[in-house]
Amino acid sequence: MFRTDLVLEAHEIFLQTSELPELEGVVTKHQSQEGIDISVTDILTPDAATKLGKGQGKYLTIEALGLREKNEELETRLVKVLGQELQGLLNLNSDSKVLVVGLGNWNVTPDSLGPSVVEKIYVTRHLKAMYPDKIGPGFRDVCAIAPGVLGLTGIETGEIIFGIVQRIRPDVVIAIDALAARSLHRLNTTIQISDTGIYPGSGVGNTRQGVTRENLGIPVIALGVPTVVDAATLTGDVLDLLIRAAQNEVKIPGDIRIMLSALEKFSVEDKKQLIKEVLTPEVGILMVTPKEVDRLLKDISDLLANGLNAALHPRVAQEYLN
Repeated sequence: MFRTDLVLEAHEIFLQTSELPELEGVVTKHQSQEGIDISVTDILTPDAATKLGKGQGKYLTIEALGLREKNEELETRLVKVLGQELQGLLNLNSDSKVLVVGLGNWNVTPDSLGPSVVEKIYVTRHLKAMYPDKIGPGFRDVCAIAPGVLGLTGIETGEIIFGIVQRIRPDVVIAIDALAARSLHRLNTTIQISDTGIYPGSGVGNTRQGVTRENLGIPVIALGVPTVVDAATLTGDVLDLLIRAAQNEVKIPGDIRIMLSALEKFSVEDKKQLIKEVLTPEVGILMVTPKEVDRLLKDISDLLANGLNAALHPRVAQEYLN
């Protein structure tokens, strides 16, 4: 299977390859509003979770293709949608303690989403401890950390988070990470939220110890945005585009048209196997990201931080969510 962290894509791929109208144990809902598509996917059974390769639980996917362009009005509406959805999923009370974790490597731009968001989170735990009378109402107890990656620290990220959780006893962990997508158009335009936790590095085939409720003993909300796509996925998309071009009578040399006609008869699985056999010996696992990733990552990290701050702090919610 082409690599993807998005449950929406995993579901799409399963239906395409199995030719089933629906997967038993999966319930999906969709709605659209002013350029924003919201999908809710509930994986209800262990069998469905196994078939999709995702954890059992609830997944919320927010898509907005307009994020590729600088659109302040769209970003403002997305902050509101994100904040409201997070509020509903977190279900915090005034005394809740929250730990925000920015996963990823701050030295690698496509993998620096988590640390970039953490830099902009309103942390208040130290203020509440030192100046309880000055911080005022409307701010929850929030702390944050960007623990880095195993290659930088020599410590499993899951172990670092587990130690912190045991020490400060938060009520919930929110883990933010860059993801891998199956579809090019979803890069930096899609936000996935889930209550299943996250496995750092899974998108690039380097799965580490899970940051999950089972491992930490408290709820874990995962928040991610796809910033990379597998080269095999890109190759598959190019092949499909060429096949469609040949079908639409685009001027293509005869020998290439014959080759494309042959490829058209391949099943999805056969094409994936062919691409894997050709690419893997040459380039191994190669991930691709847009050339303007620096700007896109700054925009999306600002959006996520504003949505999180609004969901975590009632005082901030008055500004963004009303």
